[in-house]
Amino acid sequence: MQRTCVEKCKNSPFYLQKSVNSLRLQWIIIPRVNMVWQGIPAQLFKENKKFIYGVLKDGGRAKEFETAIQWLVDAGLVYKVNRCKTIKMPLKAYEDFSAFKLFLIDCGLLGALAEIPASQMLVSDDTIKEYKGGFTEQYVLQQMMSRDEGSIYYYSAENSRLEIDFLTQDERGIMPIEVKAEGNVRANSLSEFLKNNPEIRGIRYSMLPYIQQDHFDNLPLWAIK
Repeated sequence: MQRTCVEKCKNSPFYLQKSVNSLRLQWIIIPRVNMVWQGIPAQLFKENKKFIYGVLKDGGRAKEFETAIQWLVDAGLVYKVNRCKTIKMPLKAYEDFSAFKLFLIDCGLLGALAEIPASQMLVSDDTIKEYKGGFTEQYVLQQMMSRDEGSIYYYSAENSRLEIDFLTQDERGIMPIEVKAEGNVRANSLSEFLKNNPEIRGIRYSMLPYIQQDHFDNLPLWAIK
């Protein structure tokens, strides 16, 4: 059976290098690019999805992997979502380049790298429950990127566990976005965020139907385009 592009490139991003011939790697960083590429599922499937260099290797540091990460970004194989330190416009002015999340360009690639059969994504049992959060954030991010509506960030507070999955801005102002894989939406990060910033209205994507609440709208995951 002929293998798909996703199956061929799951073990190495260099399968796709034919489409980016203008980019050339020094051989010394190829192993580091592969380490970053193979490590993305582990980064996205942990509770705190901030990219941690130590997940790739013990004692790993930014200076070892930042060139490899930038190559993957420039090649169009990953999306890098930087942290925003402060909830003020313009968000770009408060971008934290030292803290970021790294996503693939497609859920199919994430599933192939994680070696999770597509059929398992369609069942509603607990088989891959702990991974669904990462897949769902991946899905929402890639859909948002396809709209090309400007920069996307995430927010985390300095002295608490409060974190907003995604943060965008437009002519209406700042838009916080929370992502839930199931219908259980009891986590209160978005509610706490909006309580502290009452002038802002947010969005939550989940398996629930459309619900308009006081400070945010709940939208079903299928509604994001």
